[in-house]
Amino acid sequence: MKIYDYNKEHPFNLEERHINKYGEDKLFLFDAPYHPEVEESKKIRVYFFKSKSVPCCNLIFLHGIRNGNIPYLSWFARWFSKRGVNVFYLILPYHEERARKGWKGGEPFFHSSPAHCVVKFHEAVKDVRRTIDLIDTIEEFKNYPTHIMGYSFGGIISTMALALDARIKKGVLSYTGGDWHWINWHSPYTEVVRKMYREIGNEYGCRSEKDCIKFRGDSMKVVDSFSSIDDIFDKSPIGCFHYDPISYAKFISQPILAFRGMFDKIIPLRSTSELLSLIKNKKVVWLPSGHKSSYYFRRIIAEISLNFLKER
Repeated sequence: MKIYDYNKEHPFNLEERHINKYGEDKLFLFDAPYHPEVEESKKIRVYFFKSKSVPCCNLIFLHGIRNGNIPYLSWFARWFSKRGVNVFYLILPYHEERARKGWKGGEPFFHSSPAHCVVKFHEAVKDVRRTIDLIDTIEEFKNYPTHIMGYSFGGIISTMALALDARIKKGVLSYTGGDWHWINWHSPYTEVVRKMYREIGNEYGCRSEKDCIKFRGDSMKVVDSFSSIDDIFDKSPIGCFHYDPISYAKFISQPILAFRGMFDKIIPLRSTSELLSLIKNKKVVWLPSGHKSSYYFRRIIAEISLNFLKER
């Protein structure tokens, strides 16, 4: 079985709880179709915000990395649910209650080893696809189109999921990017990864940005050589392409709405530019904000996104 595949017959062992942590109607808990690094991530957690009117669609919403953004991004789930959208707010692996006590959230995703990272990133993608599987089994939801919206790191996972699963009809990618050269070596969020490169390197012997450039080559030329998803794994010069959003972006056929911040330093400009240049059917909205200050534009982002999701 390929790393992006999973057993769709894996039992859900679904539990439904009413805890109202973020204003949701209920919490869905069901089994992950893989063996995660920690026991806490064995159950996928999805906060469900039911549409307050006749729904137009289902929306899987993905937060960014680290636990701190999960509460404030739940604003989008509440806002969309009041305007005709069933929202499935998916908690990514190794975050919130799916993480070990004391973790800031997402620790296993910060690593210098491509062999390690490809497993973790595809676990997150499988969570998205497994959520769609669940939606498809519930009569109340299955007849509505299912879309995805990802913020920052959630946009990275959304990009991969869009390429791998045609059941997702549209995607909203907010303040996200691709090409690990730019993210790992130029984002202030990835200093922990740079430290790991310097101290222990990885299986390719990469310890510096110079090494990264040498091993990756011209990233865009490498991606241009891919004609199928399998080529990502068969033709890559180094394993970091196996979980790089730019490897998957060219295989996205769904309509995409993207938001970019003019002053975003967390996701470097080059990273976002490369990713979006590879997506064919897209609309890009620039906003005068940084990464975190994008929250001040949340109503604009939400309004434009809702109009996009409702378009036929």
